[in-house]
Amino acid sequence: MMVYFTDDFTEGYEKLPPPIRKRVDEKLNLLLLDPRHPSLRIKKMKGFEGIWEGRISRSYRFTFQMEEDAYILRKVGTHEIFRKP
Repeated sequence: MMVYFTDDFTEGYEKLPPPIRKRVDEKLNLLLLDPRHPSLRIKKMKGFEGIWEGRISRSYRFTFQMEEDAYILRKVGTHEIFRKP
């Protein structure tokens, strides 16, 4: 699978504290290796067709879309990203 980053994801990532950035990197590697890993808690977002969410930590999440052979990473941050994923 390929991974593409939206500008919103990149901007959100750059604003994260360094320990959370490291955790994001670990979770994205896990997404590529095993998207069904329980720690990711991947699920479809209600009310936003085609957008999925994954867990970084208790307070941080990421959103993405799936295309044929790619993940398009949309946003990363606290639960506030769910307002406009």
